Amino acid sequence: MSQDRPDMRISDAERELVVAQLNTAVSEGRLTLAEFEERVDGVLRSRTVGEIEPYVGDLPQKGPIAAPEQQEIRNRSSNLKRVGRWTVPRKLLISTRAGSVKLDFTEAQFSSQLVEVRLEARSSSIELVLPRGATADIDSIAPHSSSLKQKVPAAYDPAGSGIVFRIGGEVRSSSVRVRYQRRFWRWRW
Repeated sequence: MSQDRPDMRISDAERELVVAQLNTAVSEGRLTLAEFEERVDGVLRSRTVGEIEPYVGDLPQKGPIAAPEQQEIRNRSSNLKRVGRWTVPRKLLISTRAGSVKLDFTEAQFSSQLVEVRLEARSSSIELVLPRGATADIDSIAPHSSSLKQKVPAAYDPAGSGIVFRIGGEVRSSSVRVRYQRRFWRWRW
């Protein structure tokens, strides 16, 4: 958490990461259950970085945002699928050759409102499933014998108030699809 701006507002995802840090402290024996409950109540009521700091200031600092600034996903001749809860870094590099990559961001926690995705794909398919309200800019993708499909609003859409994905890179003989999660009655895909 940045000490430079104690007045900066925090997101729900950051609060959840602080609660996870407190949960770890309980499991390590650093806090009693009573202290844990008191601190969790305080964290959930907090609105700024400065308000959260007293609840975690005496614990080992791992930072509330566990995501690194940048992460690389490599895939070679296989299928890779990431779904459920995971922390998304600000910069994501996807490198795939002769494979299939599907990243589902619908339940993910974001460390930033802007996510930069860099693609390096050859003979592959990439599918990005964005959370509702997110926008995407795919204008920086250089396709060579490839197909690009965008089923979400563009990043420069003034109505979009959620996470912004900036997707760029180079794809050769590949397909890239950016969409929202589909729902039909009880099924999601």
